[in-house]
Amino acid sequence: MVEHPHFIQSPAGLRRLLEQTRTIAVLGIKTEAEAAQAAYYVPRYLQSAGYEVIPVPVYYPDAVEILGCTVYRRLADIPRSVDLVNVFRRPADIPPHVPDILASKPRAVWFQLGIRNDAAALTLAEAGIDVVQDRCIMVDHRGLLGDRR
Repeated sequence: MVEHPHFIQSPAGLRRLLEQTRTIAVLGIKTEAEAAQAAYYVPRYLQSAGYEVIPVPVYYPDAVEILGCTVYRRLADIPRSVDLVNVFRRPADIPPHVPDILASKPRAVWFQLGIRNDAAALTLAEAGIDVVQDRCIMVDHRGLLGDRR
């Protein structure tokens, strides 16, 4: 992977990002019916850790609420600023979301464990957005912050 100042990889950088984050939009969140999948239980964990979670499902057109929160169909439709976009999409499915991510102007984007798209990450980083790739935000939160939230 190419080095870039907006690529966050160090424990100190990850900790700082998690500490400065309050609002997390979850792109590709699953519904309660898929509670055993990471795209549901990771956002549920984040919510229980004190973050405001904003669901942005890709599927589930009938869902209007997930985790007790209003569903938005696009990141740019969220009526308030978002600190971080947590992405649960296959790497090949990320490029069509890049314009929406850019339009929503988050401070950071976090591609979950197993998700890496260097071209999309570089586009986001060049726009001044911090990017984490191929890491589980829940695991990093537990390891770096524990129960501090």
